[in-house]
Amino acid sequence: MSSLISSVAWVRRGVAAQHPTKYVLDDQELERVSALARIELEDARKELEKAHKAAQAMGKGAEGEEADDADDDESAWVDEDEENDAMDEDVPMDQDEPEKPSEPNALKGDDLEQYNLDDYDNDDAMPGMGPFSNIKGLTYYRNNDEDPYITLKEDDEAQEREELEILPTDNLLVVAKTEDEISQLEVYVYDESEENLYVHHDLMLPSFPLCLEWLDFPPVSSPAARPPPDGGAPAQFGNFIAVGTLDPEIEIWSLDVVEAMYPDMVLGRPDKTAAHVPTPLGTGKKKRKKTKARPASTAHHVDAVLGLSWNRTHRNLLASASADRTVKLWDLSRDPTINGEGGEGQGALRSFDVHKDKVQAVQWNQADPTVLLTGSYDRTVRTFDSRAPDAGVGAVVGADVEALRWDPWETHAFYVSLENGLVLNFDARALPSDLSSPSPARFTLAAHDGAVSALDINPHVRGIIATGGTDKTVKVWNVTEDQDLGKRQVSLVTSRDLGVGKVFSTVWSPDDPLTLAAAGSKAKLQIWDIGANANARKVLGPKVAEAGRVLKEKQSGGVISVATDDEDSSGDEDGDEGEE
Repeated sequence: MSSLISSVAWVRRGVAAQHPTKYVLDDQELERVSALARIELEDARKELEKAHKAAQAMGKGAEGEEADDADDDESAWVDEDEENDAMDEDVPMDQDEPEKPSEPNALKGDDLEQYNLDDYDNDDAMPGMGPFSNIKGLTYYRNNDEDPYITLKEDDEAQEREELEILPTDNLLVVAKTEDEISQLEVYVYDESEENLYVHHDLMLPSFPLCLEWLDFPPVSSPAARPPPDGGAPAQFGNFIAVGTLDPEIEIWSLDVVEAMYPDMVLGRPDKTAAHVPTPLGTGKKKRKKTKARPASTAHHVDAVLGLSWNRTHRNLLASASADRTVKLWDLSRDPTINGEGGEGQGALRSFDVHKDKVQAVQWNQADPTVLLTGSYDRTVRTFDSRAPDAGVGAVVGADVEALRWDPWETHAFYVSLENGLVLNFDARALPSDLSSPSPARFTLAAHDGAVSALDINPHVRGIIATGGTDKTVKVWNVTEDQDLGKRQVSLVTSRDLGVGKVFSTVWSPDDPLTLAAAGSKAKLQIWDIGANANARKVLGPKVAEAGRVLKEKQSGGVISVATDDEDSSGDEDGDEGEE
């Protein structure tokens, strides 16, 4: 598998803990981790059993040379050990049978005394070596001076504490990265004043990550949601990242804890395992190639999680889009476990079947926090109230949906980027409830020479959007209102190849008006300050000033990446403008 970054998420300044804590395996955490570990081991056992049965079923139905030897008589097989024992017992007739010792100790000579065989049975039993079999033996010392195995004392700890410090003026960026078949979350610190970007810590993931969503609500199963030891109230805000992967589960990790072993919450994992082995279809050789999909469930996803969106008004709600064609609503304030019955209060809060193919993206409307926007591979977009999904409206867009965003400056407007290189803008109030009815876009932008895989709307300055495509470029567009014609005009402000390969994620900074982060198929993160471009300052300067923001010129030429000895962050700029 090639190295790549599939998603990037910003964390605004002042949110992260100034001094992140080290992961502590106390009694409560041990109980929580052990429960997760037991579920994983049970999953593996069930998978193995079902795989064995599926293999047997496939073997019985195979044809020709691929058929298994299912009709062989088991009595015709001979165990090699038994056969060797029998051969050892055969003695030629012209030789005498070797004499057997009359006493058990007859064979014991001076050469065997060193092994102390007489006391062999008195040895202590070997401890269990399975996963977490002796995890309780990891003694926890409250003071490192008391731990004989720790050689780093207070001076070294103070230095490490200083190295891990995150200042209130620092941004965090969370990156979903896969390199050499190893998936992880890399947490970067970006110091805008010093133009410095570096990796702070990382978190290992069990599966390929597809999407990220930052949130500040402490999940109910998180250690952060527990009452503190001094008896105070549990934390109401935190610093968390939700991760959707190729697995059906959604993991939520705390970004204020380093060296964490397990996520703070896992959404969609049943207590009683939902291990799955594809069931063969047809007979003979065909069933080796075609398999049935997992049975659908209203309580959890059964396929990869492709999109996530956190509700900033109702902070305990998280929406997810999946390749199983459903959109699900999760309540982070209740126990996420599922007992297999799918009853009320278990698993997903709601499940919406509004599409006929994989659901690629989902987003809450910030102005109307009960309304969801979804886009699918069935080439449609839907917007509906989560309380009455059947009353929604939608549009046919003509190509697979890659990304979508509500316009933060217009309550009912949204953008959709497509696989064919187009970006469409719609007004939800003008969309029909029947998809067979015409649903023209307000305007269409031919943005890239390939799929527009990344899209974001500037939250600081009205009418600025950023797109990224598989043509390896990141583009910034200016949308203006033509008062005479009553139409919107779109012009290209600047375009740049940032050296990240095919662009999979482009996200505006939550603090700086013209700063964005981009990443893609080269597993490289770049931060681009658009204000360093002369044409951008000329075109967007009045808009930025009108919004009350100040443009700052950067010494680095506008592109900031992790410092290396042999990499150059320079790229080709193109300041051409054009109207669509």
